[in-house]
Amino acid sequence: MEQWYATGKRKTAIARVFLRPGNGEITVNGKEPKEHFMTDTNVMKLYSPFKVTGTEKRFNVLVTVTGGGIAAQAEAVRHGISRALCDFNKELRPPLKKEGFIRRDDRMKERKKYGLKSARARFQFSKR
Repeated sequence: MEQWYATGKRKTAIARVFLRPGNGEITVNGKEPKEHFMTDTNVMKLYSPFKVTGTEKRFNVLVTVTGGGIAAQAEAVRHGISRALCDFNKELRPPLKKEGFIRRDDRMKERKKYGLKSARARFQFSKR
């Protein structure tokens, strides 16, 4: 059986994505996407690479995702699906790249600095 594998990342979320020829079913950690991601916005992120490339209902997707929050996990899955589609067919890369799905969003949380409340916030200053 032919399948394509890719890893998608966003913040601290990591998604392992397996694309297999099928009828468009997506399984995330053994659940339906709506059950795992709760909101329609996050579920729409999963289907967007297929809509951009016109490959809806052609693949079954099996996803294992860990780390991060729900929104970051959804974007990690989208990144993984996009990369797997590129492995399947190199000609799908330009439309995916144009939408920004290929590039890994490498923004991370800034670390807390010593002597401060958080990364940049300071404790309240009292003159007296």
